This record gives sequence, C-alpha cells and structure tokens, in this order.
Amino acid sequence: MIRRLLIILTFVGLISFNAQAQDPIFSQYYSAPLQINPAFAGHGYAPSFALNYRNQWPSLNAYSTYAASYDQYLDYLNSGFGVMILADDAGDGLLKMTKVSGVYAYRLKINDEFFVKLGAEASVVQARLNWSRLVFLDQIDVENGPISPGGTPYPTAEEQPDNLTNVYFDASAGLLLYGKSLYGGFAIKHLNTPNESFLNINNNLNGGLPLRYTVHAGAEISLTKSNKKEGAPFISPNLLFVRQGDFGQLNVGAYAGMGLIFGGVWYRHAQSNSDAVIALLGVQKGIFKIGYSYDVTVSGLASESGGSHEISVSFRFKEPGVDFNDCFQMFR
Repeated sequence: MIRRLLIILTFVGLISFNAQAQDPIFSQYYSAPLQINPAFAGHGYAPSFALNYRNQWPSLNAYSTYAASYDQYLDYLNSGFGVMILADDAGDGLLKMTKVSGVYAYRLKINDEFFVKLGAEASVVQARLNWSRLVFLDQIDVENGPISPGGTPYPTAEEQPDNLTNVYFDASAGLLLYGKSLYGGFAIKHLNTPNESFLNINNNLNGGLPLRYTVHAGAEISLTKSNKKEGAPFISPNLLFVRQGDFGQLNVGAYAGMGLIFGGVWYRHAQSNSDAVIALLGVQKGIFKIGYSYDVTVSGLASESGGSHEISVSFRFKEPGVDFNDCFQMFR
C-alpha cells in the first residue's frame, strides 16, 4: 500500500511543474504571522526574530518547510518593517522553493482603543525541479513498478526541459483591524498571479499562481483582572480560513497562556473532509519562546502519513514602557 501511494504521489509531483501549486501553511501560523498577513509587520513593537520548521507526513517524505523572519515597529513612522525567508521542499527534493520577502505595514489610529493596519509584501521566489526524481507513466511496469528487479529504474522517453529553475516576482497585501480584546484580518497573496511553470509550452494555458485569500480572526479573554500584564493567564479562541484555487482549509481552536507555559488545540477541515487535530505545547520565558505542535491526521491518510511535526522558536526584545493595548499575546 505504501509503495503504491508513493508512486501516486511522485506522479502527482510530475504534473505539478506545469500546474497550479498551493502555498505551505504553518499550523502554528501565530508564530509566523508575516506568512499569513503582511499587516502583522511590527505587531510586537520591539524587534522580533522567529524560526519555524514543519515536517508534514514524514512517513511519505512529503513536505518540509522552513522559515525565518525579523520585524519591528518604528513609532515615529507609525510603521512596521519586516523580512522573511521561506523554503519549501516537496517530495524529498523533487520540487524546492525559496522565497525572500520584504514586508511593510502602516498603522492608523481610529481612537484610543481601535487600530487599523495596512500591509504590503514584495517577494522574489526561486523554484527548482529535480528531474531525476520524477517517475513517468512509461517507466511504471505493471508487476515491478518503476524499479526493475535488478534495482535500476526503467528508462523513459520523456525529454528533460532546458530550464529546471524558475525565478519570479510575487506581490501580496493585507488588512488588520484590532482593539483590546478582538482582532480580524484579510490578506490576498499573489496579486500579480506570477507564472510558476517550467515547461512554458503555451503561456496562454497558464493562468499563473492562483490568488490566495486568507481570513483570520480571534479574541483575547483574560483569566485575571489585569489581562495586559505580561505573563497573566489568558485564552484566545481563533480561526483561520485560507482559500487558493480549488483548495481550502479552516482552522478553529484556542490558544492559552498560563505564565511560563502555553498550549492550544485546533481542528483543521480541508475542503470537504476532516484533515487533522492540532495539539500545541510550549514554554515562554523573557525574550525566548519555543513551541512544539503535532498534527494528528484524521483523513484517509491517517494510517500512512505519520502526522505532521512543527517547531517554532522566537526572540522578542522588550521595549521599556510599552503598554500593549491590543489582543496579540498569542502572536508574541
């Protein structure tokens, strides 16, 4: 069963170099907010550095995703600035993507308790296809699969394209509204629908990378009277909805902070089927924060995938005298 599934996944990878792909999304999206909405740039006011790693379906060698980001807020400009590097490895080296982004957000003060932020992102993306890892239909033997009994792959008549690397520009924008206890945001990725294909047989057939629409919202509920005191216990129910092309997912759950310890539970529904239950546990002390989450697969891949592991590490340097008049504790 596993062998047959791997062959199917590899074949899907074959057609992906000339089809519309989907963006990687972290289960711990609150630890990589710039990847969700550029309007989050400078959300922590003080300089912040974050690292993220995701290993999805390790039993199938499916996806490994890495991210590093830095952002900070400049009060005299009412602006947040950030940079982000995102790397994604699909199919154990079959298709690799590296994205370098510059992010900017401008904050508008509506009143003492309500703010709006407008964000923009400009990125350069490099995608590389490893032709040697592809399996074509003419290589698959009915009895032996793509590998002969002697251990060598069956040959293919397919010709390798001249260019296996594609570099393109990508643009995104977002909006974030927030107050003391509620927040909500909307973002659109790939505004210019860049051409991500490798073959370029007929550009009229390539619609470009599909727009990614993201809607996210949440609340912060204090478990004590002084909910803005650092380390005070709180719970944050939240949701994330992402739609890109024919793919959609909804994450619903809650994050809780209890002094040094934080955790959370979410349910993810993908398109028309249940996908995963996400469990999080972490520690936060001073400027340091580390979290681990595991996606328990509940779809038809439950027995084959091995779930998904994710680790986030962040360093947020404190600004003295800053009063966090917002509901972003789970993002800091």
